[in-house]
Amino acid sequence: MKVLVTGAGGMLGRDVVTVARGMSHDVVALSHDDLDVTDPSRVERTILREKPGAVINCAAWTAVDEAESNEQEASQVNAEGAGFVADAAAKAGAKVVYVSTDYVFDGTKSSPYTESDETNPVNAYGRTKLGGERATALVTKQSFIVRTAWLFGPQHENFVETMLRLGEGGGPVVVVHDQIGCPTYTGHLATGLLRLIDSSAFGIHHMAAEGACSRYEWAMEIFRQSGVVTRVLASTTEMMDDRAKRPENTALASGREAPIRLPPWQRGVADYLARRAQPPAEEHPRKRGSISRRQPVLDLRPKPEDVEEAAGQEAVPSEQEAEPEHEDRDEPGAHG
Repeated sequence: MKVLVTGAGGMLGRDVVTVARGMSHDVVALSHDDLDVTDPSRVERTILREKPGAVINCAAWTAVDEAESNEQEASQVNAEGAGFVADAAAKAGAKVVYVSTDYVFDGTKSSPYTESDETNPVNAYGRTKLGGERATALVTKQSFIVRTAWLFGPQHENFVETMLRLGEGGGPVVVVHDQIGCPTYTGHLATGLLRLIDSSAFGIHHMAAEGACSRYEWAMEIFRQSGVVTRVLASTTEMMDDRAKRPENTALASGREAPIRLPPWQRGVADYLARRAQPPAEEHPRKRGSISRRQPVLDLRPKPEDVEEAAGQEAVPSEQEAEPEHEDRDEPGAHG
């Protein structure tokens, strides 16, 4: 299938392109420099020219704190831009994937959120992403709305890199214990998205790593697996200097009969750290999707440690077109 990827220069977009090529799809990889999704005529012209079978929209404003004071700009990318991409995909007869976020929920539910739960975002970022969901679904029935959470992946700043930098700097590292979510490795999510476009299961999907944890527990697991020894202190969200309110518990689960399940979040940390240790390969998308074929292989085979509990996690009480990606770039809930 011919797959067009917007936001291909971002963290998730890069892995979507890598996995798609590994599955022998014909990939058109478009970074923000190649395609600004807020330009409707250019979006339509490009997608109609390429005639893809599926469009995976990874372009997003993901700076959560910055969105609080720039909600209109964030909405232009996350909501209006999403509508332009979906409309053009519909005119081209293509399926479209819109990658959304757990931040469309308010975090007050005590159990994981499923696709049927009512949305109620508590910050500007969540509102703009919910706008993108609605804009996408409004213009085409051949759409997949995929909510994911707490993304981390290579070549971009993310929570894992922040923890390693602070830990290796001698610490102590202060991390919140009262934000719960599903840390999701982009390599795993990319595989799930590519599996999804081969189906006709249109509608809303929750696709995040199996299991949930606090940011404190996530940090402890990062240090355990990486072998970094540092002091980790638990904090509360109220003690952190975040401009945007973060929902307390946005663990995701799927209520679908046959959901696409991703590996456990601990496995995501392990696969990320293993890939991080490999020599760098050329991953930057070139114009019109001619990404180098010298891509790192994403080994997604089951590992025994998938079922292990994270050691050392004592119960001590974070989606621009600035560069398109889907993690919370503001790295909430941690500092050194």
